[in-house]
Amino acid sequence: MIDLRLLRENPERFRDAARNKRIPADVDAAVETDVRLRALRVEVEAQRSRRNQVSKSISRLQGPEREAALEEARLLREQLEANEPHLKELEERLAAQLLTIPNLPDPAVPIGAAEEDNVECSRWGEPRQFDFAPRDHVDLALSLDLADFGRGGKVSGSRFYYLKNEGALLQLAVMRFAVDVLGERGFSPMIVPELVREEAMTGSGYFPVGRDDAYALEKDDLFLVGTSEVSLVAFHRDEILKREELPRRYAGISSCFRREAGAAGKDTRGFYRVHQFQKVEQVVLCENDPEVMRAEHARLVANVEAILQALELPYRTAIACTGEMGMGQVYKTEIETWMPSRAAYAETHSCSTLGEFQSRRLNIRYRPEEGPIRFCGTLNNTAVASPRILIPLLETYQEADGSVRIPAALQPYLGGRTELRPR
Repeated sequence: MIDLRLLRENPERFRDAARNKRIPADVDAAVETDVRLRALRVEVEAQRSRRNQVSKSISRLQGPEREAALEEARLLREQLEANEPHLKELEERLAAQLLTIPNLPDPAVPIGAAEEDNVECSRWGEPRQFDFAPRDHVDLALSLDLADFGRGGKVSGSRFYYLKNEGALLQLAVMRFAVDVLGERGFSPMIVPELVREEAMTGSGYFPVGRDDAYALEKDDLFLVGTSEVSLVAFHRDEILKREELPRRYAGISSCFRREAGAAGKDTRGFYRVHQFQKVEQVVLCENDPEVMRAEHARLVANVEAILQALELPYRTAIACTGEMGMGQVYKTEIETWMPSRAAYAETHSCSTLGEFQSRRLNIRYRPEEGPIRFCGTLNNTAVASPRILIPLLETYQEADGSVRIPAALQPYLGGRTELRPR
């Protein structure tokens, strides 16, 4: 949630943020509601104060003065009975409106509409040049008997799949490898709830704007998470942490579920855009200090680079433009891995700094060495998401005979196996 004080001081910044992020938000309506709410609150508080004064005086009065005081108390009661429900309605309206206003992007974020406007920062590795006609990951997965897309669709519908045989083992291997890398770097592994209450989805910033992308269990008032970030950030809801306990660094392990309501018809072939996937997610809670958050952001990106370099997968990093940012993101780095079938880099990881956006919604605070209690800063980044990461793995390591080599980093997780061969 945004800082209401900042909205009052400079609503134009939030109008720009909504426009540049391409997120519909009626900033003017929120400002108007806030003005009306503050005026009514002053009126109600004055009426309450006067009512208390009059009520205390009645027992000391007699005759006409007592009758006048009783009449004034009656009128004040009627005014409050009329104004208090309206006050509550305005409070609820403002709270709902503030949930739709996006966070302010960092001034360093490039203004743009789509991924073409992202600013590339770095590249690592050289895309493989094949001396044979390479196959895409779907053909490889089918020939190696790693997946079944037809039965996935029969059982669950489009964009569902079965991973089987070495395909299932390969996913488990890359997930465990990522967890081990993060564990060596001070991240605590956590297997998290995948069903959460609405408060967790709203608090982490995925509701109300992203509600259409979530699977809902209406009978139980629960939602399937699209990332373990939701569960990990909400883990500290309504808590005050000690400064010396920060940063908290977590590696969340979970299945993830997304309806992809706004992506109809896009990337429907294979593993790229599916409704259910596995992910290891990095989440950090830290001091609400720009320098601290910049350092944590760099750490998260470095962790991903270590994983991709160990897997020897070429990638590039880019600063996401405003149009590629979500509600709460202040700064975002995209990490894109080379996918031979696309002859292009494609997003496999996304690192986000959110400032105090989530901690305001979830009321997560800490005690600094000096000064008042503050809201924490939060950050997140994918460590690995599968089956999407299987696309570059299968396509990059394929051989002319249809086999797929296994990168050295994953071999210990597959019993020393060095290749996958057609059945």
